[in-house]
Amino acid sequence: MELEVRHLRAVCAIADTGSLHRAARHLGVSQPSLSAQLRRIEQELGGALFLRERTGCRPTPLGRLVLSRARPLVADLRSLVAEARAAAAGGPHLRIGSTASRALPGWLRRLRQNRQEPSLHMDVSPNALLRMVADGQLDVAFVHEVEGCPLRVPEGLRTRVLVEREPQFVSLPADHPAAVKPVVDLADLAGDRWMVDPTVDGEWDAVHRMLRLAGLSPRVLHGDYHTAASLVATGEVVTVCQPTSLSRPETAVRRLRGDPLGVRLLLAARTETELDGVCPALREAYWEAARQSPAYREWLEGTASTLALSDA
Repeated sequence: MELEVRHLRAVCAIADTGSLHRAARHLGVSQPSLSAQLRRIEQELGGALFLRERTGCRPTPLGRLVLSRARPLVADLRSLVAEARAAAAGGPHLRIGSTASRALPGWLRRLRQNRQEPSLHMDVSPNALLRMVADGQLDVAFVHEVEGCPLRVPEGLRTRVLVEREPQFVSLPADHPAAVKPVVDLADLAGDRWMVDPTVDGEWDAVHRMLRLAGLSPRVLHGDYHTAASLVATGEVVTVCQPTSLSRPETAVRRLRGDPLGVRLLLAARTETELDGVCPALREAYWEAARQSPAYREWLEGTASTLALSDA
C-alpha cells in the first residue's frame, strides 16, 4: 500500500479526537472501516501508531513521530486547495469553522454581502475547531464553551465573547404534560429518558451534573443532534437544546426553571484584525436568530437588564 494524504488525515483525526469512534464520525466513515485502514497504515509504516486503551487511543512514540510530520503536510494541502479555489473564484476566501448554530445562515449571508466568500467546516468539537484555527486550517471558528468545562484554547489564538452566558433550554414532545407550561422544572422530567451527545466537548459532564444537582438519575441515551430531534418528536426522549431552537408540531422548546445549564459563545482567530472582519456580521445574525425564537425572545425580554441587548 502506498501512503496517501487521506491516510495522514485519518491518523491526525484519531490523534485529535482521541478515539476511533469520534475520528470515524469526524471523517464520515464507519468505525470498522477506519480501524481496517489504520491497520493497513501501521503495516505500511512498520509499527503501531496508537495504543488502544479503554479511555481511547494514545499515540505511541512512532505515532508521535508520524504526527509531527503529517500535521504540517495535511495543513499545507488544505491551505493550497483553499487558496487555489479562492484564486479561481477571483475573490478572498474565508475559512470558517463552527459548531451547530441557527445564526450560521444569517452570518454567511452577511459575509457574502460584504464581498467575503466563506467556506464552512462543521464539527461537534469546539476544541477540534480551535486546533484547526491554530494550525492554519481555518481562519476563524465560532464555538461554544459548556459551563464548567473550559475549552483548551491554543496559545496565540485571539478570542472574542459573543454571549457571556446563553441559557440552554429543553426540547420535549409537544404532548408532554410539562409542555403546557412556558417554564419547565427539571422535576417535571424525572420520569423521562434523556439523550446526550457524548462527542460534544463537555456536554455529557454538564448535563450529568445538572441532573445530579436536581436529585435526578434518569436513564440517559447517547445520540447525535439529528437522532435526538427524531426521538423527541416520537416521544422517546427529552434533550437539552439551544434557546434559538424552534418548536415544531411534534416538539416543544421550553425554558428550564432557574437556567441550570449555560454556555459561553466565542469567536476565535489568530489575529484581532480577523475577528474585527467577521464579528459584527455574526453578532447581527445571532440576535436575528434569537428574536425569531419565541421562547428565547421572551427570556431575553425578561432579563434585558443583564444582557447587552444594545448589540442586538
